[in-house]
Amino acid sequence: MEYHLDIPAGKDEIKKLKVGDILYITGKIFTARDEAHHMMLEKDKDSLPFNPAEMALFHCGPLMKKTGDKWQVVSAGPTTSSRMEIFEDEFIEKYGINIIIGKGGMGNRTEKALQKHIAVYTAYTGGAGALAADKVKDVPGVYWLDELGMPEAAWIFEVKEFGPLIVAIDSHGKSIYRELKK
Repeated sequence: MEYHLDIPAGKDEIKKLKVGDILYITGKIFTARDEAHHMMLEKDKDSLPFNPAEMALFHCGPLMKKTGDKWQVVSAGPTTSSRMEIFEDEFIEKYGINIIIGKGGMGNRTEKALQKHIAVYTAYTGGAGALAADKVKDVPGVYWLDELGMPEAAWIFEVKEFGPLIVAIDSHGKSIYRELKK
């Protein structure tokens, strides 16, 4: 099935999603790679400058260009998600993330957290960073740029019809990656 969701998405909307479904999202997403995950887990949830629960999480280290005081996305392809496996379950629980975008899949800890907290992991095609950039309509914020650098900073993107995303791990315990291994 194909779904078009506005972010933030409710648990009922997430429960409908099954492995193999195609998803397009509109709303806010934020980028976080290893260092941003680590930094955010060390912080108090209420001290963050944005609310991750109101956004989708994108495993991405974008290439950005600043013109005047506005940021523009040049390329925003997904990064390998398995690097975040060591803390993704804790991240989902702490911040209420219910949509993750990445590539390559996640492990058992994340799969269990997706089931427990009603969330999905979606795959975005690697090598399609320019297509992703085209779906970003605004960049309302960037956090920890000085501390972490461009690819590791947390970028907030306002997106319209961001996708296609393939539901690769759903909240019902199904994983396209496990099926492929069989």
